[in-house]
Amino acid sequence: MAIVFQLLFVVLLGMASFFAYKSFSRIRKNILLGKDEKREGSLKNMVLMALGQKKMFDKPIPALLHLAIYVGFLVVNLEMIEIVIDGIFGTHRVFFGFLGSAYPVFISIFELFAAAVILSCIAFFARRHFMNINRFKSADLEGFARKDADTILYIEVVLMCAFLSMNAADLNLQKLASAHYPTTGNFLISNQLTFIFAGFSESTLIAIERLSWWLHIIGVMLFLNYLPYSKHLHIMLAFPNTYFANQEVYGKMKNMPEITKEVKSMLSIPLSDAENQAVAGKFGAKDINDLSWKNLLDAYTCTECGRCTSACPANITGKILSPRKIMMATRDRMEDVAKNNYKLEDGKSLLNDYISHEALLACTSCNACADACPVNINPLEIITQLKRFKIMEESAAPQSWNMVFSNLETSFAPWKFSASDRFNWAKDQG
Repeated sequence: MAIVFQLLFVVLLGMASFFAYKSFSRIRKNILLGKDEKREGSLKNMVLMALGQKKMFDKPIPALLHLAIYVGFLVVNLEMIEIVIDGIFGTHRVFFGFLGSAYPVFISIFELFAAAVILSCIAFFARRHFMNINRFKSADLEGFARKDADTILYIEVVLMCAFLSMNAADLNLQKLASAHYPTTGNFLISNQLTFIFAGFSESTLIAIERLSWWLHIIGVMLFLNYLPYSKHLHIMLAFPNTYFANQEVYGKMKNMPEITKEVKSMLSIPLSDAENQAVAGKFGAKDINDLSWKNLLDAYTCTECGRCTSACPANITGKILSPRKIMMATRDRMEDVAKNNYKLEDGKSLLNDYISHEALLACTSCNACADACPVNINPLEIITQLKRFKIMEESAAPQSWNMVFSNLETSFAPWKFSASDRFNWAKDQG
């Protein structure tokens, strides 16, 4: 019978790994729909932002809860190494033979983190549903997005409870000197839970321990395959995203090489090699293939936490703009293109069909969204590219903007008076 369970485990592990590989390959392919862009990586930024969660600590309480879930989930799943080995070879607590008396210490540490994850998940559920936090009530999160956040909390609680109940039943079996259950010594948290299974027969305890074991491992397999469809993909993508994040000062606008080339040529200014090679094409972005791969990576890394939108002055004053929605819409467009066999000519585009003209016009380019994001996502880069297309390709700027552009062209200032009159206001200032 044991060999049957080993074979079943190997089959399930193989299937879970295969489908996860397919899903992550699809995401990689979607991100590479974007244009090539050279980015300098920063290991320091990745360690501070993704691993150290530096920006999260602007709000200390949720930051500590998030850190508990994040670290706890990673630490507890180190136990998965032992579980996988046991599942393949039919062993039980294989690392006990190597670690000896240190084994219960490690398991106790895992259990402490498991308990922290459970408590943090309960606290986050309460924050989402019983506290009056606007960014969690936003219409951005209607439908799957709202359910997704709760689903992950449920999954994490179930996984941690399965881990603790598995250990508690195991300890009871050790007290009965049951075969296949070596005496490891007590575990810190599950030892306090053994009373739940007191008086159960050996066969019942084995059934509970095995059921909890299978629930934990199958839960992790399902979680791995759910991850590519969830906002919690940031667990993995936060690392490359922060590594390749732009380290320049916020607000520094990227010039378009093709425009710079034309202007410098008119003014007889020497061109750089990159500017010489620039070829005039489409200005700005209309669809996802006009954005860079980093912009698309940003969209998949979005945690949907809403900090960007809650910091956005336009959104605060009641305008339609939501930087969080910009990122979610970009991701939705990628997913729809993938479902359409990567045919971009489907009668839709990111601009207008997914992101409205009104939302773009509301953006003041203040960079508050980029500054607020805990994983260095920059919605403004996408907004700026879409604006450029609307203005330079479709000539769809508001009349008030066209007046400013005209003044800049003729007077080199937003105001309608000549450069020679620019300092007239100071004549009577003494």
